[in-house]
Amino acid sequence: RRKSKVKLRVVLEPSDEGGYTALVPALPGCVSEGDNREEALTNIQEAIRLYLEPVEDDLQARSDAEVVEIAV
Repeated sequence: RRKSKVKLRVVLEPSDEGGYTALVPALPGCVSEGDNREEALTNIQEAIRLYLEPVEDDLQARSDAEVVEIAV
């Protein structure tokens, strides 16, 4: 089964100490860094995967739970 791809904007900021910091505005707290631009982008891709990976606790709902979808 092929996973669908998600496109997200990544902000790359040069770090004062050298290298880059990468952050994803759409995913609060999803931040990584690298010694160069390419490394920062590779690292933030892994951080995004981990951020979006379902956690087993998140998948278990109470029997009386209701799941709803809303648009904002």
